[in-house]
Amino acid sequence: MRRADRLFQIVQHLRGGRLVTAQKLGTWLEVSERTIYRDIADLQSTGVPIDGEAGVGYMMREGFDLPPLMFTRDEIVALVAGARMVRAFGGAAMARAADEALVKIGAVLPDAEKDRIARTEIHT
Repeated sequence: MRRADRLFQIVQHLRGGRLVTAQKLGTWLEVSERTIYRDIADLQSTGVPIDGEAGVGYMMREGFDLPPLMFTRDEIVALVAGARMVRAFGGAAMARAADEALVKIGAVLPDAEKDRIARTEIHT
């Protein structure tokens, strides 16, 4: 299983509203507890609201319940263009939120798509 798939599966398992141990996650995903601890730390560092601790268990903090979405190339371009406009013309808080959204979008795009979007210009 690819690491990205494993991270997605961890998030899915933690959405159940119950504590899940690293041992149980490791068994489900066929990896070591140590790998699960690293994956949880990486997810937390990217802003995924996971609560818990080693030996006790982990769960997703309430409010993180957005389903995964699939976008077409044109939809991604539109989202990026919108975020750039908000960054340019919105207030400081909205600009920060737009930047955070762009980082998240960029994190999941293939390099070729990142390059294509980087070359996309907005004309106002």
